[in-house]
Amino acid sequence: MPTWTPPPYADPTTFTERDLTLNATALPSAVTRPETPARPDAVTGTSTVPGTLTLPNRGQRTGVVLLPGAGPFDRDGSSGPNKPMKDLAWGLASQGIAVLRYDKPTANRPEAMLDPGYTMTADYVPHGKAAVRALAEYVDRIVLIGHSMGGKVAPKIATDEPLVAGVVIMAGDTQPMHHAAVRVMRYLAETSPEAVPPGTIELFQRQAAAVDSPDLSPETTDLPFGLPASFWLDLRTYDQVATAAKLDVPILILQGGRDYQVTVADDLPAWRTGVPNATVTVLDADNHLFFPGTGPSTPADYQTEGHLDPEAITTILNWLP
Repeated sequence: MPTWTPPPYADPTTFTERDLTLNATALPSAVTRPETPARPDAVTGTSTVPGTLTLPNRGQRTGVVLLPGAGPFDRDGSSGPNKPMKDLAWGLASQGIAVLRYDKPTANRPEAMLDPGYTMTADYVPHGKAAVRALAEYVDRIVLIGHSMGGKVAPKIATDEPLVAGVVIMAGDTQPMHHAAVRVMRYLAETSPEAVPPGTIELFQRQAAAVDSPDLSPETTDLPFGLPASFWLDLRTYDQVATAAKLDVPILILQGGRDYQVTVADDLPAWRTGVPNATVTVLDADNHLFFPGTGPSTPADYQTEGHLDPEAITTILNWLP
């Protein structure tokens, strides 16, 4: 597999990086110190996660916390040969923006996602808030930048954390995840049939119906992606669009035009309608990772070496409050 190399827009001579450990139970500072014992989280198995703080050499007033998408992602959003969150961090830091990114608590324990009790809230919110608190020691203003599920959950973290001064939602979904899964399987059956064994669409349809059922309970099994009922019950209680609409901070919504997972047709309209004061930008050439290309996007895109679209970084820089 090719080794990741910095994108052309990143200049490593303009910033420094340091490792840190975020403690979701430590307040007001969220950086673990020797006198602050860690307490394992009941769902993800840990209250501490490793992270990286990227600080520009020149003084910075604005910083961002990066929230990767669904799955056991590390701080770089590593996917095949690509590291889109590292691209984003280095691209922003090269322009004077401090960045804190961290491994999700499931990054080193992916099996926790299948455990009873696992939820999106537990996977994101405690350490997202800890990251905001940690970054506040270095900057005056903090913005959340969330990708995919990270974008969906960003308004929830911003609601809970008053230090957040803005939110960027990159490919944040609004269509119910279990319905989107059926749509994606149908798309892949047409564009990448080798990736969809016979019966897959019917399986996802049956599992989606179980999520929609009023009989869904903590004991329900055979649900999409093998995720426990607790995950789907947690999603039922959260409306990302309504939550974002109540925020009193600027919001930028970025969408890739070639994204087949979170789409212009199926997800973006709810953001436009429900959060009318948000700034919305569609990057027509970009896929779900915000890598530019041509033609229909497929899973093979994620295994092809590339970098985050510089236009995405420029759009964020021009918008930052």
